[in-house]
Amino acid sequence: METQVSQPGPAAKHLLINNGTSRRAIKDKAAQIGVTVGGTMVFVALLLIFFYLLYVVKPIFDSAEVSPVVSAEYHDNKPALMVGSDEQNEIMYRVSQLGKVDFYDTHTSQLLRSEQINTPAGTHVVSSSTAVPSEQRFALGLNNGQVIIAGVEFGVTYPDDKRLITPRLRFSNGNEPLTVDSQGRALNNLVFDYSSDKMSFVYQTDDKVWHLSRQEGEENMMTEEVEWVSYNSTIPDSPVNVQQQLMTPDQRQLILSSDNKLFIYDIRDAEEVQLSQVLSLGRANAKVSNVTLLAGASSLLVSYDTGLVQQYFQVNGDQGRQYQEIREFKGKGDIKSVASEFYRKSFVTITEDGDLSLLYTTSERKLFSENFNLNNPGTVGFSPRSNALIVEADGKLNLFSVSNTHPEVSWSAMWEKVWYEGYPEPMYVWQSTSGSDDFEAKLSLMPLAFGTMKAALYAMLFATPLAIAGAVYTAYFMSPKVRAIVKPTIEIMEALPTVILGFLAGLWLAPLIENNLPGILTLLILLPVSILSTAFAWHKMPGKWKQRLPETYQELILLPVIIFIGWFSFAISPSLELALFDGDTRMFITNELGITFDQRNALVVGIAMGFAVIPTIFSIAEDAVFSVPRHLSNGSLALGATTWQTLTRVVLLTASPGIFSAVMMGLGRAVGETMIVLMATGNTAIMEWSVFEGMRTLAANIAVEMPESAIGSSHYRVLFLAAFVLFIFTFFFNTIAEVVRQRLRERYSSL
Repeated sequence: METQVSQPGPAAKHLLINNGTSRRAIKDKAAQIGVTVGGTMVFVALLLIFFYLLYVVKPIFDSAEVSPVVSAEYHDNKPALMVGSDEQNEIMYRVSQLGKVDFYDTHTSQLLRSEQINTPAGTHVVSSSTAVPSEQRFALGLNNGQVIIAGVEFGVTYPDDKRLITPRLRFSNGNEPLTVDSQGRALNNLVFDYSSDKMSFVYQTDDKVWHLSRQEGEENMMTEEVEWVSYNSTIPDSPVNVQQQLMTPDQRQLILSSDNKLFIYDIRDAEEVQLSQVLSLGRANAKVSNVTLLAGASSLLVSYDTGLVQQYFQVNGDQGRQYQEIREFKGKGDIKSVASEFYRKSFVTITEDGDLSLLYTTSERKLFSENFNLNNPGTVGFSPRSNALIVEADGKLNLFSVSNTHPEVSWSAMWEKVWYEGYPEPMYVWQSTSGSDDFEAKLSLMPLAFGTMKAALYAMLFATPLAIAGAVYTAYFMSPKVRAIVKPTIEIMEALPTVILGFLAGLWLAPLIENNLPGILTLLILLPVSILSTAFAWHKMPGKWKQRLPETYQELILLPVIIFIGWFSFAISPSLELALFDGDTRMFITNELGITFDQRNALVVGIAMGFAVIPTIFSIAEDAVFSVPRHLSNGSLALGATTWQTLTRVVLLTASPGIFSAVMMGLGRAVGETMIVLMATGNTAIMEWSVFEGMRTLAANIAVEMPESAIGSSHYRVLFLAAFVLFIFTFFFNTIAEVVRQRLRERYSSL
C-alpha cells in the first residue's frame, strides 16, 4: 500500500513565504534597533565621561572671590604691627607697635579683651618687628638694649559640647625681657627671628650703626640643659637711611632696603657678616613702597608706588647665588600694603585708593581685583587657612572672606616653562607633593604628555614592523596549516595581562638588558642579517634539497637560526664588553658619552609594550590582507606580475585601510597603557628622547598619584585634567584613523 504525502497548495505556500518574510523582517528590525540603541548608548557614555571630566576640572580655572564680612572699630592711635585671626575666623586681633593686643569677636564686632605687654620700669618700646606670618610672633625692642618676644595663640576647649576659643599671648622667654645689647643701647629698627635653638637680632643704635646679636643654644652633655652662647658683630657697609629691614626665617640673610636699593648680607656666621649683593631697584618715575618676603622666604616681593610688583629670588650664577628679577605684575595706584599667605605663593596688595588685588606668583595669575573704598589702608594679614583677610583701614579692622582654592593652576603653569624658586632657569616640572608645608606644587603636564608620546613612539617602532610584516606573511605566504596555528597563538597573546608583562620587564628584562648591552646591540645587527642570509641561501639551494623539507613547513627553518643568533649574541656579550667598553658598558655610556643611563628605560618599555601592542596590530592587519579578494591577486598573476609585485601593487593597496586602522588601534593602545609603563620605568617626569632614560606617562601618573590625592584639591583636579588630556589624545588618534581609513577605502575600492 503506497502512502501519499499531500502537498500544500499555492495559497498555503504563499502564506508560509509571507510568514517567513515577516519573521526575517522582525528580526532585521530588532537587530537594527539593537545596534542603534547600543551605538547610541556608547556615544552617550562617551559624552558623559567627557562632561564629567570637564565638571571636575573646571573649578581649577575659576577666579578667586573676596567679600567683606565684618568691621570692628578700634581706639588706638598707634599704627598696627600685626593683624590676624584664629583658624576658624571667629576672633581677629590687632597688635600695635607699642605692644597693645586687642581681640575682637567677628560675630558681634565687639572687643573681647585687650592686653598691654608691660615693659620693665624706666624703659619703653623704641621699635618692633614681626616674624614670618605662620609663626604669629612679634618682638618689642626697648631703649635699654632688651627685647620682649611674644606671640598670639588660641586655645580651643569644648565646655558643654560647645566650642570655645580663648585668645592669649605666649612669651618665648617666660615673660622676661631678653638682653640683646650688653651695653644697654636702644634697639632701633629691630628685626629678628627665633627658633628653639637659635635667636638672631639685628638693630640700629643711636649712632646709626647696625649690629647683629645671635644666641645659639647648645645642649650640655652632662646635665642635658640648653646653654646659650652669644655672638655679636657689626654689619659692614650698611646704609644709614633704611626704610625697611628683613631677615629670612633660616637666619642666614639680612636685607636692608634703602633708597631703591636692597643691601643683602650673609649672616650665617654671626662673627663674619658679609655684604653679598647690592640689588638696584630703580625704575623710571617709580619709588619702592614695600619689600616683603613671600611664603617660604625664598622670594622677595618689591612693590612700587606705580602699582608694579616684582618677584626676586636667588639663582646660581658666575658670582654664586644672586637675587634676580623673575617676573612682575602690573597694576595701578600707589601700593600701600602687601601681605602673603602662610604657606602658598599668593599675596594681596592694597593701594591708597582702596583697590584690593589677589595674585599668585608662579602661575602669574591675577585672581581678584576690586575697589572696597579702604581709606588709609595699613597692615594686612591672612588667616592661618588663607580663607580670610584682615585689613586695617580708616580706624577699623575689616574682615574679608576669601575663596581661593586653586591659585597655583593656570594654562601657562601647565603647558609652558615656569621658573620655580631654586631652579636655575624656567623648566617643565611635575612634582605634586613634598614633606614641607611651604612646598609649592609643580603641576606641569608637559613632561607627562611628552612621556606618553615617547613611550608610544618606542613601542610602535618595535611593534609596527614586526606586526605588519608578520601579518602580511601569515595572510599571503604562509601555508594554511601553519597559519591555523600561528594566527590564534599570536592573537591569544592579547589576553595576557599587561601587569605580567610589566612585572617581567621591570624585574627580568631590565637587568638582562643592562648586563648584556653589547649582546643586545649585536642581536639587533645579526638578527635581520641572518634572516636575510637564510632566505637568500634557501633561494639558491638546489631544488632536490628543498624537496626534502615539506613545503608546508618551510617557514620553520628560521626557528633554529633565530635561536642560535640569540644565544650567540648573549654568549659573546661579555667578550665584546671587555674588548670595546673596558668591561663596563654602562660606565662607558655615562662617563664617555655623557648619556644618562637608567636601568628601567625607554628601551625596556618599547620592547615590553611592543609585545602588548603586536597582537592588536597583527590581528587587524592580517584580517585585512587575508580578506583581499582572491580574484584580484589571481588576475594580477595571470597578467604576468610576480608574487612580490602582486603583493605591493594590489594586495597591500587594497588592504591599506585595514592596515592603517591596525596601526592606529595599536597606537591608541600604547598611548593608554598603564601597568607596563608603571612597572618598567623609573616614573621620572623628564623630557629627554634618550632611549636609555625613562619617562612618566599620563596614565601611569594617574594610577600612581590618584590614591594619595586629597579629593577636591588642586592635585586631584589636575589628575582629572590629565585623564581628560589622555581622553582627547585617544579620541584624536581614533578620529584620524577613521578619516584616513575612509579615504583609503574610497581610493582603492575600485581595485
